[in-house]
Amino acid sequence: MNITRVSSPIEIIGIRDLQALNLKQNITAEEAIDQGFLTASYTIEYLQEMNAVSSSIIAKDGDKVVGYALVTTKESKNGHDLIEDLFDAIDACEYNGQLLKDVNYIVVGQLCVAKEYRGQDLVQKLYGHFRDCLSNEFTYLVTDVAKANVRSLKAHKKRGFQVINELMYGGFGWDIVLWDWNAADQTL
Repeated sequence: MNITRVSSPIEIIGIRDLQALNLKQNITAEEAIDQGFLTASYTIEYLQEMNAVSSSIIAKDGDKVVGYALVTTKESKNGHDLIEDLFDAIDACEYNGQLLKDVNYIVVGQLCVAKEYRGQDLVQKLYGHFRDCLSNEFTYLVTDVAKANVRSLKAHKKRGFQVINELMYGGFGWDIVLWDWNAADQTL
């Protein structure tokens, strides 16, 4: 297993293909509850734009993308309504007495691990590589997790994320979670 950053158009296609397999509308309700799910679909063009600003983190088994964590910056937020709204919601949050709009943070635009690779600690490895690559540039890693996606929230908390706020979007409740890279327990 190789954890690295996106470096080719084929890897972007691999992200999009893995995403499509795990969208909530493409899996059973039982699988969504048990395994988690993805809510947002991104076009190849938007994924390319995101990666042109800052390459995403991927897990590869040989040439196959089997996991990813999308690196999303303020510069790449435009182009997808959900991401734009997420940045607006995060900017309005406060953490450690400071509005996040005044802090240099980065967002996980989405995270996914292929079904047959789950349970191998890939979420933790993807996030570890995310921190290793980007913690010199950013103070916090932030994302949102659908309240109905219990498996995902558990994985985020295991890594050190904490819930800092909630939001409603598209008729669903979301937890905004933040990983403080300056916290003493960041080596989980």
